[in-house]
Amino acid sequence: MNLLPRTVWPGRPWPLGATFDGYGVNFALFSAHATKVELCLFDASGQNELARIPLPEYTDEVWHGYLPEARPGLVYGYRVHGPWAPERGHRFNPHKLLLDPYAREIRGTLRWHDALHDRDGDGRHPDPRDSAPFVPKAVVVDPAFTWGDDRRPDTPFSDTVIYEAHVRGFTRLHPEVPPLLRGTFLGLAEAPVIEHLLRLGVTAIELMPVQFFIDERHLVERGLVDYWGYNPLGWFAPEPRYLTPGGNMAEFKTMVRRLHAAGLEVILDVVYNHTAEGDHHGPTLSFRGIDNRSYYRLMVADPRRYEDPTGCGNALDLAHPRVLQLVMDSLRYWALEMRVDGFRFDLATTLGREGHGFDPGAAFFDAIRQDPVLSRLKLIAEPWDLGPDGYRLGGYGPGWAEWNDRFRDTVRAFWRGDAGMLPALGARLLGSADLFQHQGRRPWASINFVTAHDGFTLHDLVTYARKHNEANGEENRDGSDHNFSCNYGVEGPSEDPRVDAIRRRQMRNLLATLLLAQGTPMLLMGDEFARTQQGNNNAYCQDNEISWLDWSRAALYPELAAFLARLLALRRAHPVLRRPRFLHGRERSPEGLADVTWIAPDGREMTPAEWHEPDRRCLGLMLCGTAGDYRGPRGEPLLDSTLLLLLNAAADPVDFHLPLAVSGSWRRLLDTTDPLAGRDDGPAADPFPLPGRSLVLLERLPPEGEP
Repeated sequence: MNLLPRTVWPGRPWPLGATFDGYGVNFALFSAHATKVELCLFDASGQNELARIPLPEYTDEVWHGYLPEARPGLVYGYRVHGPWAPERGHRFNPHKLLLDPYAREIRGTLRWHDALHDRDGDGRHPDPRDSAPFVPKAVVVDPAFTWGDDRRPDTPFSDTVIYEAHVRGFTRLHPEVPPLLRGTFLGLAEAPVIEHLLRLGVTAIELMPVQFFIDERHLVERGLVDYWGYNPLGWFAPEPRYLTPGGNMAEFKTMVRRLHAAGLEVILDVVYNHTAEGDHHGPTLSFRGIDNRSYYRLMVADPRRYEDPTGCGNALDLAHPRVLQLVMDSLRYWALEMRVDGFRFDLATTLGREGHGFDPGAAFFDAIRQDPVLSRLKLIAEPWDLGPDGYRLGGYGPGWAEWNDRFRDTVRAFWRGDAGMLPALGARLLGSADLFQHQGRRPWASINFVTAHDGFTLHDLVTYARKHNEANGEENRDGSDHNFSCNYGVEGPSEDPRVDAIRRRQMRNLLATLLLAQGTPMLLMGDEFARTQQGNNNAYCQDNEISWLDWSRAALYPELAAFLARLLALRRAHPVLRRPRFLHGRERSPEGLADVTWIAPDGREMTPAEWHEPDRRCLGLMLCGTAGDYRGPRGEPLLDSTLLLLLNAAADPVDFHLPLAVSGSWRRLLDTTDPLAGRDDGPAADPFPLPGRSLVLLERLPPEGEP
């Protein structure tokens, strides 16, 4: 078929991008300061330029044209003419082929070459070399796809358990996934993978960036790649390296449909705070050449340079209506066309920066909140960036959940045995009301985690006292030095059974604290198998065994996944572990028990002074399941039994007296010293022998005759 059009009509200035209507393709590109836009057509390989067609119309700062003979599969890019005036923020250079910001499919990869830069060696004149041979191109798509009876699981946030995963790393070594599908969207949708997630009991999978991204030059020159994907260039196109050879976006949709059919939600980690074009020394690939002054936040004193609160060289200017439109159009595309269930926003503080700094009422947040589609999805902020006043934990307002790094640091420090952690631990176990209880927000707003892609894995957290990032080629300078980790006597792997035993117990302690706390728990891919990155806490560039999940480790840690599944089953079975309102000890049960009571080892309620004893590392948390009128979405009462969580981070055992104010006996539901222990053990002894470095969950057995 000859895909090269011969006729050009005026077309329409909307929708932006390349849109096939069944008869032809409409092209529309925003540029407020361009003087001419050429549509460049290529052969199927993307290597040979076949035609340059000036877009004939300019309406409301949008250049547009319609090719009645064009069809899906057409490969294209843009050359944009305009002033070369970096001192005024303009960097137009028609020698640079530019990617359509609305490209739904992208063909080819970036090949680093000096022709990618828009200026010559002295930086004063535009570079005359053609960049087309070295850059990826956009492809016109036909979005037709049969979704059948697909339905969103719509899991309530209070019931959500998130599993953070990397598309490639999750299945690259999976023995039951066909080799051709390993590391792809379709591989993640294979039955053995989905069955594993269901066995664990998670409700949502959060995928690290899957929108088109490129590998930074300094990594390529060291033989590495941008494995994590936080270097975006195309916000509508699925990343080609996660497709099968010759595959297209239908593979992503197939993955979503299969996960939905299993009751699993799909959340995307999205990066709208910066682009892969980097700082003023970076390449010209799309936005910089289309309209640099509109797309980016430029320094007022020197518009040749960019504001950089992201640490990645630039920041999008979401205060500009067309840039905000781009982000909103992208989000709606993934929500409606690709049917994802939510988004986690990388460096979300940058998205709320306007002329005076961060504003929780910034245009981006207002647009999200009033959007009838996006406002109903799961919205998660990474509540910080690197700019002034960038740490905004708790400041994202109604409808938002936030990554709670204070939960991570507090729980890690407590189990490491740090002194004085009880006040902070108490707040984190109850959903961090000190951070989130305002504007009607609920405990689910706290995304609790002890591990994430950025940092140590669970195994490495209890195996290494310091980072080991030498493989990244930065002389171990990258990655955080504040990990709250401990090696328990040996740095790295150990064959000492005592060291191994304490490490396994500490992993269980960390997981149990995470899953038994109020809030929304997030797990890291492979922690159920004690995945290791060999001490690397910043494996952003490691597309190899350092980052991939080694499924054979399930045989080395058979008890860990089973223990995690038991934890998740307990969380599902006991509404008192996921209350819809913050707990403060004010609600009372018919027997007079408070909804939450903190218990000292002598069985009494803890006094204010005891909270602040620096050497105290043991306490109990009693949750009364009949205190307060808690109801589900259909008005059903969320009645539960009374649970007692005992935590002892000290090395020595404690004889813990069970609560004096509670009649009846108790039985053990969970014990990190014995992962097989359960409710069949009979009544618990009083005082209860609580070993050092252990966590126990007990359930109250009411006295005879009491319901």
